[in-house]
Amino acid sequence: MYAKSTQKRNWTLTADELINLRVKHNQEFIATNGAHIDNQSYFLNPFEESILLRQYELQLKEFCKRFEPPMPPYVLGTAFHYFKRFYLYNSTMNYHPKEILATCVYLASKTEEFNISIQQFVSNVKGDRNKAMEIILSNELLLMKELNFNLTIHNPFRPIEGFLIDIKTRCDMQNPDKLRKGIDEFLEKSFLTDCCLIYSPSQIALAAVLHAASKAQENLDAYVTDSLFANSTQMLKPLIEAVRKIRSMVKNIPEMPDKNTIKALEKKLERCRNQNFNPDAEVYKQRQLRELNEEDEDTNDQDVSMMSTSNFE
Repeated sequence: MYAKSTQKRNWTLTADELINLRVKHNQEFIATNGAHIDNQSYFLNPFEESILLRQYELQLKEFCKRFEPPMPPYVLGTAFHYFKRFYLYNSTMNYHPKEILATCVYLASKTEEFNISIQQFVSNVKGDRNKAMEIILSNELLLMKELNFNLTIHNPFRPIEGFLIDIKTRCDMQNPDKLRKGIDEFLEKSFLTDCCLIYSPSQIALAAVLHAASKAQENLDAYVTDSLFANSTQMLKPLIEAVRKIRSMVKNIPEMPDKNTIKALEKKLERCRNQNFNPDAEVYKQRQLRELNEEDEDTNDQDVSMMSTSNFE
């Protein structure tokens, strides 16, 4: 149940809290990594980070839509949750979105039991697939840690099915399934907003249903007031306000800047990103080699210890 979930307890915030978290971690990165740099415009500011994240959210959506075998929509929803959660507490300058994106989709596939192997997964990746596999597997534990291992996601898809069944039962609308196309379009757009970090899945689901009904020139106002909340009128006003805000957020998704602006921000990110977490950087490769050697030493020590113990058995 969403009401008792870690999603509600740990990951449902206000719009102001989201802004404050993103600004905080942007400033923390600059404070940690910018002591030797006088020009603060060398780094991405919070607004520039938000533009890049929106660009990679579009890429995440397209990657999932063209995925083979076809990916269920709830995997897409869960991947978006993971991606948005990760960048509430991390800067793009520490972890590049192109590397975290694929890891979010891969982890979502596992948690949602969309059973594919890592080899099948990377066959959908353009470019060096062996490198993509290494990056995904090396980032998987990092991602789970940053999510505080809160991996269960409540998406709007189940509440939507409940609403459609209820509309068929208690409403005189002809063929409620005709709303599905409008609902799917609304949900797809909602993932490009912060709705899932602010509102409950049932609120987003109702907003999607009412939006689709409006597009189909159907009026569900009486269904909401007289059927859904006939015995809970005190809950009606805050629900209507939440639905109104969700629909406004989806309607007013900002347009992406032109390609040249995006390219300039990409170059800026490559210049100012933390090289300790850049798989192409020498310092990253040396750190990985050290960690691998340390693991080998620990394994050898354990083997020696087991051999010594066996002498006394």
